[in-house]
Amino acid sequence: MQQAEGHLRVWRGWHRGLASMALALFVAACSGNVQVHGNMPDPLLVSEIQPGAYGRGDVASLLGSPSTVSTFGDNRWFYVGEKVSRFAFFKPKVLERNVLVVSFDEDGRVQATNSYSLADGRDIDPVDRITPTEGRDLTVMQQLLGNMGRFSPESVQQ
Repeated sequence: MQQAEGHLRVWRGWHRGLASMALALFVAACSGNVQVHGNMPDPLLVSEIQPGAYGRGDVASLLGSPSTVSTFGDNRWFYVGEKVSRFAFFKPKVLERNVLVVSFDEDGRVQATNSYSLADGRDIDPVDRITPTEGRDLTVMQQLLGNMGRFSPESVQQ
């Protein structure tokens, strides 16, 4: 009888240990993680950039390559970075977003630097209209059978 009680205690202890380990793995798997995307320059390095004193090469060696450059001409460099928290399957939450804009004059010297944060951003409503296209809508069957009989053996051999 005592031996059966001893086995029962061992079984309960092993069972509790397994349940505790499963719970720990479950909690660890669902824990949130923070991801950093883009280029977030150090504010101390940004403060070193003086208008008129630095050129494009100086800025590139100090801050690295920009995330993007202005579309028309390369007189503005954009350094964009953000921190995002993800938890399980929920929508990611943006914790921090920074945009540094470095403007250059015609001679390639720094004209100004502007910093923007998440608070400076604005929500936009994208247009949900669809651009119409010419032609007609074909069903799958029409697409599959539409070209049957259009080609002759002579046109394929050419």
